[in-house]
Amino acid sequence: MSVSSRIISRMSGLFLFVFLISCSSESEQQQGGPMNQNAVIPAVEAVQARYGSLPLVERFSGNVRSENQVPLFPQINARIEEVFVENGDFVNKGDRLVKLQDEQLKQQLAQAEAGLKINKARLRQAEAALKELNARYNRLKKLAEQELSSDAELEQIEAELTSAEANFELAEAQVEQSQALVNERKENLNRTIITAPISGTIGQRNAQVGMQVNTGTQLFLIGDLSKLRVEIVLTEEMLNKISIGQSATIHVADYEGNDREISAKLSRISPFLNEVTRSTEAEIDVNNENGWLKPGMFVPVDIHFGESEQATLIPVSAIFTDPTSGEDGVFIASSIGTEIQPVADDNSDSPQALTEPTPVKFIPINVIARGRMEVGVGGLESGDWVITLGQDLLVEGREQARVRTVTWDKVLGLQLMQREDLLKEVLQEQKSSPQQAATL
Repeated sequence: MSVSSRIISRMSGLFLFVFLISCSSESEQQQGGPMNQNAVIPAVEAVQARYGSLPLVERFSGNVRSENQVPLFPQINARIEEVFVENGDFVNKGDRLVKLQDEQLKQQLAQAEAGLKINKARLRQAEAALKELNARYNRLKKLAEQELSSDAELEQIEAELTSAEANFELAEAQVEQSQALVNERKENLNRTIITAPISGTIGQRNAQVGMQVNTGTQLFLIGDLSKLRVEIVLTEEMLNKISIGQSATIHVADYEGNDREISAKLSRISPFLNEVTRSTEAEIDVNNENGWLKPGMFVPVDIHFGESEQATLIPVSAIFTDPTSGEDGVFIASSIGTEIQPVADDNSDSPQALTEPTPVKFIPINVIARGRMEVGVGGLESGDWVITLGQDLLVEGREQARVRTVTWDKVLGLQLMQREDLLKEVLQEQKSSPQQAATL
């Protein structure tokens, strides 16, 4: 038996006991006969089983992220001088977000530029010395060809020329090194202005004037809130039935707790499974123009992947676990005819529609397909009246009950109720009932 079935069944017995017994007592008194002190006949609710197929739905817990969601970190270590944005501000790509203190970086740039000038001057000196030695070498070489100069003099000038060439190359390298340092200092100075890398909305601001930051300090999170992405985790087994393009329903509660649905499609599935968890990620692209979703939210996500085979359908709340045998089954009221009109509106002021004492019995079932609100079962026929509320009142060997027939919409609505809503419903029923519960 599913957890939701147990919860609904136990809640039914706990919160509706007073209401159901009240209905039973009232029906006895309306018939004019005294109640049997040894055989209290409980009141229950029932709905007709129907034939059909179940939509096959798998529910996941989704994590909402904005499309192109980007954390922003400074690229240098410095202290914050100005902050230009607040949480919730929309910014365009290139807008200024933060200014870091730059006095020290300006000084470092000035020093680097001075060093570059010095090295450029040394390069010019080395170049001039090299030209002079080249001219002397050429003159001495001509004299040597005319035997007007000795070989020793030629060898000496060649050595000096080689040294001058090395000095020139060293000066060139020093200029390149100084130029690179100047470029680095300029880049660091530019990094004191942190700009938006994309257009989007600012969030998770962690920037205050005077705050010391480093390259590991996240200052903001920025993303496009109009285009969100819901991430879900798929197990290896789920990949056999979940595929790209299937319909997805994202559930979002409003400020009053009411469920709102967003329809979308499964956009993509990662083909690589985690070697440890044997799971992978899937993503659903969502247009968030209504603003219902926020990045970081956890939301229920239903993926629809087909329909079950035709079977007899009953509400989840009809399934009951026998406390003695542990067997799953349902209570049925076999003698109710189709002339009974189910009650659809709990807010009606008219007396509750209860049958005469009707035989009820517990029948084991075989669950063929399971949905969130309904299950397909074997062992029942379409049209059978199954007890959906008050099963706990029948477990002590009671073979009869007064049945209040209800519609499917009423049962499904009750299953959607939260615990607090259900309690309010019971209290409202008790207030509207013409007679309070009697002492049995």
